[in-house]
Amino acid sequence: MTLWHGRLGSGTAAEVMAFTASLSVDRRLAADDLAGSRAHVRGLGRGGLLTAEEVSTLLAALDRVEHELETGSFVFAEGDEDIHTAVERRVTEIAGDVGAKLHTGRSRNDQVATDLRLYVRRSVAAVVSGILEVEEVLRTRAVEVGDAYLPGYTHLQRAQPVLLAHHLLAHGWALARDVDRLLATATRADVSALGAGALAGSSLALDPVGTAEDLGFAAAFDNSLDAVSDRDFVAEVLFDLALLGVHLSRLGEEIVLWSTEEFGFAVLEDAYATGSSMLPQKKNPDVAELARGKTGRLVGNLTALLVTLKGLPLSYNRDLQEDKEPLFDSVEQTTLALAAMAGLLRTVHFDVATMQEAADGPTSAAVDLAEWLVERGMPFRQAHAVVGGLVRDSLERHVPLVELVDAHPDLGPDAVALLEPGTAVTRRTTPGGAGPVPVAAQLERFARRLERDRARAGTPAG
Repeated sequence: MTLWHGRLGSGTAAEVMAFTASLSVDRRLAADDLAGSRAHVRGLGRGGLLTAEEVSTLLAALDRVEHELETGSFVFAEGDEDIHTAVERRVTEIAGDVGAKLHTGRSRNDQVATDLRLYVRRSVAAVVSGILEVEEVLRTRAVEVGDAYLPGYTHLQRAQPVLLAHHLLAHGWALARDVDRLLATATRADVSALGAGALAGSSLALDPVGTAEDLGFAAAFDNSLDAVSDRDFVAEVLFDLALLGVHLSRLGEEIVLWSTEEFGFAVLEDAYATGSSMLPQKKNPDVAELARGKTGRLVGNLTALLVTLKGLPLSYNRDLQEDKEPLFDSVEQTTLALAAMAGLLRTVHFDVATMQEAADGPTSAAVDLAEWLVERGMPFRQAHAVVGGLVRDSLERHVPLVELVDAHPDLGPDAVALLEPGTAVTRRTTPGGAGPVPVAAQLERFARRLERDRARAGTPAG
């Protein structure tokens, strides 16, 4: 039996049920639906719409449903279109006529909107916890590698040496922004929609504010039309997760590159790599590749929802049923990716010797030579041209750059010292830069940021 059997004379066609049912997707909202239903029942009691005995009966029935769902003994019926229908149907079976009062003053429109906000609140907390774990791994590894350095790249061409710690923390700061975005999104989602009804509220003595407080929401809705149709918070979560995916993809791409024989900067722990079904020698960075590959899926989920929302009039439309699958999928995939990447980063071996050899190439200190000339009064553009000419001459004539620098009248033996291995990276002294002094300060700032974000998210350290 459907929830609208009184209005429509014939039963719903099997093809329609097959097309419109969402139980396979929204079953994961069961805990949220039970929480919302309990708060709704208590609100009906406060409004005098249920007696104390009826409240007790319904709450007991909801507890039993929860137990059945948790133990796997809950039996879904053929007519259970979604988890909300299934819960109400079973409560009515348990509580009899009193169960038929569960949905008093409530529509699935405000019910689903509230359930989804509860889900977003707890799922964002789980994702943020995963991000903070990856950040902590990056911080720990940055401390461990000390003064190790590698080439910094632009256009995937070697540019300047940077401390490995600096490079790892660059990913950490991007993830910290993801935490900011997700926490801000959770704040905007922290509004209860219960009491909005189908779209216009109710003539019954409902208690939207009390129900919101009961569920731990920061506020109740301001406009009933907006409350049942708003999916901004879902779109925001999907954007936040898509951008998080982009950041994980970039990190994964670097692991893929670094673990190739061509780079040789990193060796993956066996537990975080895979082999080949054909090639015995292979050790593949599948975790990093999937972190990169699944990002397209996250972007697709965001796009799918935005396209769904773009043409909808107020207020509720069944199209909004399509908000859940992309949300659930993005939350699940990012949660899995964060856990896998945390393990990979925790165990990866950095080949520091290979990194430093690559960073000590003859042209890696080219900008230091130019800045050395600037310190002695030469305009930067002129200094840039002088050093660029020496590099070109070295490459074309196959003469070591150090010899040309030594012989140049504006440079000479004092400037040659800049080309010594490991020297250039120590000259990065500006705040936020890639040298030892600013990186040491940056590590302290990042540790403080982690501590503050854990407090904001309610996540304990370690």
